[in-house]
Amino acid sequence: MKERICAVLMTGAFVLGAAIAGWAHHSFAAAYDTTKSITVQGTIVQVRLTNPHSWFFVDVKDTNTGQVSRWSFEAGTPSGMIRNGFKATEFKTGTPVTIKAFHARDAAQNAGMVQQIIMTDGKTYGMFGPQENATR
Repeated sequence: MKERICAVLMTGAFVLGAAIAGWAHHSFAAAYDTTKSITVQGTIVQVRLTNPHSWFFVDVKDTNTGQVSRWSFEAGTPSGMIRNGFKATEFKTGTPVTIKAFHARDAAQNAGMVQQIIMTDGKTYGMFGPQENATR
């Protein structure tokens, strides 16, 4: 009897764990509108290489009002970016960048999913790191 109860409890824990993991992972299409591309110019505030996805935080100055707003851009997995030659040291605080991205589905958010990050020297990064011969 104890073995049966233990087996049922272990099965239940496994099913619950699988359900939570499935619920926790999201689709980029659920969070970002892949029909709405945006281009933002600003300066790097922070680069976070954390699982499950990396993040770029950029201060963007409105050319009309001069007001600065903080934007966040989700990118690929840290391991994928590093494996493809990404070096976070190239993105020091204050580095000017142009980011092409898909805007968050919630239009009120200053957020997007990285398509390209373009440095002032033309070096281009994609969602998973450096891109060779990328179109600018």
